[in-house]
Amino acid sequence: QVQLVESGGGLVQAGGSLRLSCAASGRTFRSYAMGWFRQAPGKEREFVAAISRSGSSTYYADSVKGRFTISRDNAKNTVYLQMNSLKHEDTAVYYCAADPATSWGTARTVEYEYDYWGQGTQVTVSS
Repeated sequence: QVQLVESGGGLVQAGGSLRLSCAASGRTFRSYAMGWFRQAPGKEREFVAAISRSGSSTYYADSVKGRFTISRDNAKNTVYLQMNSLKHEDTAVYYCAADPATSWGTARTVEYEYDYWGQGTQVTVSS
């Protein structure tokens, strides 16, 4: 089992940048593929980005491709989401999640595949 704590959210102007962090407890962080999801007011939670256990493979939603970068540091038990060129429509609560059932070099993009979730961090982009 793993516990996840997100940080780094806040208020930023359109065009600005933020970096989210997700710290995981335990010594088995490298056993999990990691993902970021977000939920805007009145909308369903959606996939944003995912990274394999090795860090060698990354996946992005079309809406963030080229602007967001997911990375991980297995030595620090942390996954990051660098968000650049932020838009008003990026406003949402961002969640990190862990998926224990993937191979070393892949990650999944479907919400229900992820077993563990953080509490979320609010990102607000002013237009």
